[in-house]
Amino acid sequence: MNTLQNRRDFIKTATSVAALSFLPMGGLFAGPSPLNPAPRPKKRALVRGAFFYPPANVVLAGKAEDNWSKHEWFTWPGNQFAPEEQQKKFVAKVREMTAGLDLDVVLDDTPLHTEVGIRGFMASVEQTRPAALLLFNFWNSFSPKLKPILEAWNGPAIIYHPVGANHQLPPEYLRTAPRVSYIHSIENWSALEQGLRAVHAVNRLAQSRLLRVSGQAKTPSDTTEPFFGVSIHTVPAAEFNTLYDELKVTREMEAMARTVRRQARRVTDLAPGAFTDAARSHGAVQQLMQRHDADAIAIECLFLKHRKPCLSFAVNNGNLVPCGCENDLNASLTLMLGASLFGRGGFQHNPEFDTEQNLYFGSHCTCTNRLHGPAAKPEKYDLRPFFHQMPKTLALDVQWSPGEPVTLCKYLADQKILNAWQGTVIDSPACPPTGGCATRVLVKLENVADVCSVYSGPHPVLYCGDFARHCRTLSKLYPLDLRTNLV
Repeated sequence: MNTLQNRRDFIKTATSVAALSFLPMGGLFAGPSPLNPAPRPKKRALVRGAFFYPPANVVLAGKAEDNWSKHEWFTWPGNQFAPEEQQKKFVAKVREMTAGLDLDVVLDDTPLHTEVGIRGFMASVEQTRPAALLLFNFWNSFSPKLKPILEAWNGPAIIYHPVGANHQLPPEYLRTAPRVSYIHSIENWSALEQGLRAVHAVNRLAQSRLLRVSGQAKTPSDTTEPFFGVSIHTVPAAEFNTLYDELKVTREMEAMARTVRRQARRVTDLAPGAFTDAARSHGAVQQLMQRHDADAIAIECLFLKHRKPCLSFAVNNGNLVPCGCENDLNASLTLMLGASLFGRGGFQHNPEFDTEQNLYFGSHCTCTNRLHGPAAKPEKYDLRPFFHQMPKTLALDVQWSPGEPVTLCKYLADQKILNAWQGTVIDSPACPPTGGCATRVLVKLENVADVCSVYSGPHPVLYCGDFARHCRTLSKLYPLDLRTNLV
């Protein structure tokens, strides 16, 4: 067997990422700090896989187990496809695309081409109980050999079947099989990666803990989100308030405040104390998450006055530490899903609609300026008060680039619905003439006759990037009701 896995020391990498999270606007924070806890380590998921085709010497000896064997016949894709060389290419690509994922992909070196070999593979699957299967079918007449595997396996499976390795219509039992992502295409690496990222994301969510800070809670409580298995721990808002009030402003907080201000294009109507308040709130968020061993946090934040964590949430979401405002469970779960499935921080917002131009408008106060991921170039931003004041706390006015592809998402846990709508940024309208909140973005959604027909409840999440297909693949492997404009 050939084991494809990420060779990096995960804990070391996770710790170094966390160490950068305190000053994400461009400054680098050096050295360990209690304000930068390392993420909770996650177990890696096993993906078990194999290639299906007869080696050339088996075909030429008339021993391929298909109805062409007596003719020593290379059925589609034909002898010039060179499946042994294709296998090497596919192995290298899988290694490349799983380098940063919490997956161990174990593929058989020898292609499966006999019933005995397939039974041995199935026995290995039964023994190792992987999180998913990854099957590459390089031989037209071998498609039926995958059927008993799928009948015996009730988990997610990714089947890659190259165009030209099939004759006429692709097999219906593969194309429509439940919990199967069937990829029938030409070197479609993105589709393959979408399936692997889905397994990675579900594996991480099942081991993740969301901390909810609620003004309604009187005592701590615990529950579990049933679909992904996210552990949810709730504490009273008074705990956050007390932690903030007792927290002293440190040099790190002062440095963060200076960096955030220095890198802004302009600052509007913010007193000096708003900067240290925002940095202090970030320190409180980080310490509370560390205290409760959390991967993500949601806070009932509207009436926290000067303690509002708008800046902290923008910072953390940009560094893939999901933070949901207003203690919105579904929005927070969506942010957690996007961090693992897309590798991006999302913009939780409230929706509005330009009905004359059929455009979608999103606005809120916690948008990250790292819309393309932690390692990518940040977007430009202004600084202005949270629009509803009480008092004038700091928030980022992030400038979204016109023409960027975006994905509008919302996971609804109680209904097992996943919204994933493709669109394109028109611009970031100024205020005035628009209202809303600190960050505003106008989007054209594709193939939508009436923009008001898309998800219009509170707090969907907008991601910079084309990720609707990631959601479609996820909803195939882990059945969810997908609402989308994908065609």
